[in-house]
Amino acid sequence: MQRKTILGLLFVGIVSVFGTVLYFLPASWVGSLIEKQTMGRVSLGDIQGSFWRGSAFVGVAVDNKSAVTPLFPGRFNWQISPAILLGQVAVVLENTSVMSAPLKIDGNFQQWQISPNSLSLPPERLEGLGAPLNTIGPSGKINLRWGQLEASLINGQTLLNGHMQLEMNEMASRASSIKPLGSYAMEFDWRGDTANLVLSTSKGPMMLEGTGALQHGRFQFSGKAYAEAGQEEKMANLLNLLGRRRQEGDKQIIALEYK
Repeated sequence: MQRKTILGLLFVGIVSVFGTVLYFLPASWVGSLIEKQTMGRVSLGDIQGSFWRGSAFVGVAVDNKSAVTPLFPGRFNWQISPAILLGQVAVVLENTSVMSAPLKIDGNFQQWQISPNSLSLPPERLEGLGAPLNTIGPSGKINLRWGQLEASLINGQTLLNGHMQLEMNEMASRASSIKPLGSYAMEFDWRGDTANLVLSTSKGPMMLEGTGALQHGRFQFSGKAYAEAGQEEKMANLLNLLGRRRQEGDKQIIALEYK
């Protein structure tokens, strides 16, 4: 009887210690997971709180010795349900400075759903991602919107299904004195590991259009750039920087090819 009591107390003690360790998991674990999934391209800075409830800013670092440069204003706050220990994923992510609503991720370790949302991307902070953005020096209003997304993990690869739209309004560049250059939209139709994309222009004077795909992390695009009717002379120098001119029907265009 005494032996059973000792074993029972030992079991309770082990469970208590294990539970305490889980409860106080450091928030840095979240940062490690994000860095691994993005292959080090995205990092978390000034991480506070715990694995279950914490906050940080999202940024990039050129190398392990560099400080993390914020990509977004405000802090991202997260809540992770303890149900994850039973194989159920329930995560809430919030940043009122850049997100239209709290983002909810629900599911299990193989499949999960991502709630509709929108994310503002301050273009001037994107320079931290390096070339060619640090050369272009973009400015304007960039917004990424999406409806319900379905994601799954198969053989270590994340597959995504759903639709996204990247809105780029009143865009300009420090490489050009013409401001703004135009407003554009890029549609992403995700099907597994591939996203078909379409670029269109809603307002010039620089017109951009084309189609392409993101597949296995590789970007392919075929499109063109040209000046809005009546703006050809004004846009000539900038278009010459983008590539070689060619005739298409009654107008000259710049071919944009990325393979």
